[in-house]
Amino acid sequence: MNFKMMGRFIAQILGIEAFFMLPALAISLYDREVPAIYGFAASLLVIGTIAGGLGFFCRKSKRGFYEREGLACVGIAWIVMSLLGCLPFYFSGEIPCYVDALFEIVSGFTTTGASVLTDVEAMSRGLLYWRSFSHWLGGMGVLVFLLAIAPSGGRGGGFTVHLLRAESPGPNVGKLVPRMRQTAMILYLLYVVLTVLNIFFLLIGGMPLFDSLCTAFGTAGTGGFGIRNDSIAGYGPYLQNVCTVFMLLFGVNFSCYYLLLIRQFRSVFRDEELRLYLGVVAVSVLAITVNIRGFYDTLGETVRHAAFQVASIMTTTGFVTTDFDLWPGFSKTILLCLMMIGACAGSTGGGFKCGRLLLLLKGLRRNIRRVLYPQRVETVRVNGRTVEERVLENTNAYLAAYMVILVLSIAVVSLDGFSITTNLSAVLACFNNIGPGLDQVGPTCNYASYSVLSKLVLILDMLAGRLEIFPVLVLCSKSTWRRR
Repeated sequence: MNFKMMGRFIAQILGIEAFFMLPALAISLYDREVPAIYGFAASLLVIGTIAGGLGFFCRKSKRGFYEREGLACVGIAWIVMSLLGCLPFYFSGEIPCYVDALFEIVSGFTTTGASVLTDVEAMSRGLLYWRSFSHWLGGMGVLVFLLAIAPSGGRGGGFTVHLLRAESPGPNVGKLVPRMRQTAMILYLLYVVLTVLNIFFLLIGGMPLFDSLCTAFGTAGTGGFGIRNDSIAGYGPYLQNVCTVFMLLFGVNFSCYYLLLIRQFRSVFRDEELRLYLGVVAVSVLAITVNIRGFYDTLGETVRHAAFQVASIMTTTGFVTTDFDLWPGFSKTILLCLMMIGACAGSTGGGFKCGRLLLLLKGLRRNIRRVLYPQRVETVRVNGRTVEERVLENTNAYLAAYMVILVLSIAVVSLDGFSITTNLSAVLACFNNIGPGLDQVGPTCNYASYSVLSKLVLILDMLAGRLEIFPVLVLCSKSTWRRR
């Protein structure tokens, strides 16, 4: 294990985290929010000291960075980033319990949007900005950002593919262009352009600049932290429709946008995962619209709420425009299913991913055909290409780990005595990085009533869900820490 190289990267990540705290500190200075100013200043001092110490002791790191180091580095980096990123909330006193502050920032970085705050509007603007910006930073991944700005070659040459694969969501991560650094740059450029467009359309609709920034950060990262107690419900239909469109756009595999840029339109239209994603969205919106027709005055309002919540839940954003916990059981069941399906691989969305679901369905069809025709050689093909057996094995392993963690987490949080609906939806919402669940963690409620133990379990669920499980599990394996 190349500990010095890992320490060097973690120091750089902490430097990036400290840099992105500066705009939030500037907002606090402008508003003269003394507790928030103290919180950010003290946090920057702590983060700077730790980053400087790591950078000094690991400055002579040697080459040799492999898949094991990549997985471990991503897992440790996200944990350290969260442990320190919550300090502004804690030092300012606006979230006096450290575990609650940690829950809030992990929910932000993992783009979950689950909150322990009972009155969001009481929080200072500087901390609200940092809370929302954590979605944007965690959406594409802070290590991907590091790869985009870090110089290529040198002592770290060869490590980029392992970091990108460990942090990027999906069953199989490939290159858009031959060099991984250029791939990371393209991903972030697309991410920034879509975010700016989102802010532009929100401003056109009359949303204030601060609200537009925070809402766009949550939409881009598919996070869902609102700056109002009613999330997006207080804004007009136009703004809600803008959020619906951009949530769906950020749930699409970013490689599709790159293919559009290089004019490979046919490849995008034939993408099976994209068609599955859009098909599930369309069917879900139609089914829920029919089911909740009597809940709203007009058909247009019904379609708007149904489309918004389907987009919000399937892309794992978590914004709300209405209390869907009051909807009929059929509609809530659809939303629970969408929680598990999630968005496309290679997007900022969470969940199981449409790509994995597609592979499982095709693998199931192959196994059925093998039973019927034992002598026939069957391969799984996606978009006209044969899928490697290694990818199918990883998908099956992911499903097994997914179910085991889900069951264990539900068992632990059930110790708090809440209903099975509350516990099941809470774990699903945190593990799939969605945010709101049902019953006592529904759209109008929060996670504050859970015990410290349950919050810690849900924190681990959020991290495992965002990092696709394996980087977190690797940290628990003894073989990870053995010398080669």
